[in-house]
Amino acid sequence: MNTRFEKFSPNQFAALGVDRLAYVRPAVVDGRMVYTIHNADGNEIGIMAERDMAFAAVKQHDMEPVSVH
Repeated sequence: MNTRFEKFSPNQFAALGVDRLAYVRPAVVDGRMVYTIHNADGNEIGIMAERDMAFAAVKQHDMEPVSVH
């Protein structure tokens, strides 16, 4: 089956991978550098002190981490 992305509505395209991807990005919280974890629709789902720990936490939940700068 060959799916063409032009046939996807914006909402369908945005929903791709929502349950499988998590974005990790640096942030400053209370004056400290941390790494926030967000699901694919942008909701924050976690905060970790170290990037490696954030990636490990995402993988523990059977999701694929993606780094955002």
